[in-house]
Amino acid sequence: EGGFLLALDQENLGIMETDFAENRAKIPQDFIRRTIGKLFDGLYSTAERDKFRTRLERNAEGGTEIYISHRGMIETTDTRGGRTKDSTSELVWQPRPADPELEAEFLRRLMVKLGVSQEQSKALVASGAQKTISRVSSVNGAPVVQIDEGFDRAWRRVGLTLDRTGFTVEDRDRAQGTYFVRYVDITSDKKEPGFLSKLFSSATPAAAPLKYRIAVKSQGEATLVSVLNAQGVPETSANAQRIVQVIADDLK
Repeated sequence: EGGFLLALDQENLGIMETDFAENRAKIPQDFIRRTIGKLFDGLYSTAERDKFRTRLERNAEGGTEIYISHRGMIETTDTRGGRTKDSTSELVWQPRPADPELEAEFLRRLMVKLGVSQEQSKALVASGAQKTISRVSSVNGAPVVQIDEGFDRAWRRVGLTLDRTGFTVEDRDRAQGTYFVRYVDITSDKKEPGFLSKLFSSATPAAAPLKYRIAVKSQGEATLVSVLNAQGVPETSANAQRIVQVIADDLK
């Protein structure tokens, strides 16, 4: 109903993800657009594309929590050789920041579709829009994100951040506070790189996906988020530092 095609449907992980689609709400609705667009709507396009991921997770009470995350791309001009008479340029797609308002609106629409009233859906979405305070620090030489919230809320926030920033959650263990993740470029167009692909650049073009564990641990009234390798050992590498920074930036 939202005009998106389902590109990923993994029941075992509780994940559904759309393909990138044009945000036609951004097309200017002036007189010429309204008049000619009735006949040649395909002539009009925007420089933005959006995709959404819906993740379902069973909670401790036996219910199901639903998370919706957004990823966006924007079309920009890439000038090769600098701005000289011999330079060339082409249009390329680049990642743009996630839009929390779009996430909230699609979540609200889903609530209504599942039977929640319009008024209640707006109130529920508004109640979850509290600002998260986070900062980067270190523990025993390993980079961590400190979140000034309890475990339950921090667990949800970190899960959304992983969805937004291009990680694939292969498994999760809420009781142990662990997300098992890997990064892969799931976009079909190679000009649309994964948001975190720059973190894993390599001279080898066919490098295997890197696997990590994202540990979410309660510490008093706060929560610490750290990066472990596939064997569960704390990571102190440059990649771990960058991952921690990306998580902290998205939580702001």
